[in-house]
Amino acid sequence: MKAEPTTQELRKLVADFRPGRGHVMPALHRIQDTYGYITRKAIEVVARQLNTTPALVYGTVSFYDDFRTEPPPETEIKWCSGPACHMRGGDRIRRALEAELNMPMGGHSDDHRYGLHLGQCNGTCHEAPQVWVNEKVVGNLSVVDAIHLARRVKGSE
Repeated sequence: MKAEPTTQELRKLVADFRPGRGHVMPALHRIQDTYGYITRKAIEVVARQLNTTPALVYGTVSFYDDFRTEPPPETEIKWCSGPACHMRGGDRIRRALEAELNMPMGGHSDDHRYGLHLGQCNGTCHEAPQVWVNEKVVGNLSVVDAIHLARRVKGSE
């Protein structure tokens, strides 16, 4: 993840997007893929580039779970909420992670080293129940596995 982008860097990054062509989401994805999150400044730059309002761009950012407005933690655990994971005890995995990490879903450690977030099914249901650790599937989890994973992420194991 790079440092917070400058206005000039953001303008250059979205320079090839044009108004009226449905480019809000592609522009936001490009920014997030580059910097890991979308700043207020980025919202303003995208709005200006696409000749729309910051409110419309922010509405897009806040509507879709894929977009974030703060830097991601160093290690991000995403818990799968899909039906296969649910049927195979995913709720127990979630509770174990929340308890061991001492944070609710959507939280992160005070030092921003790790966080726990909701993930959307990505088609790797044969690994259920699963989580993604920095986008890598960790599947066929038991509650004990989830506890050990959380302890490794925290550095207490």
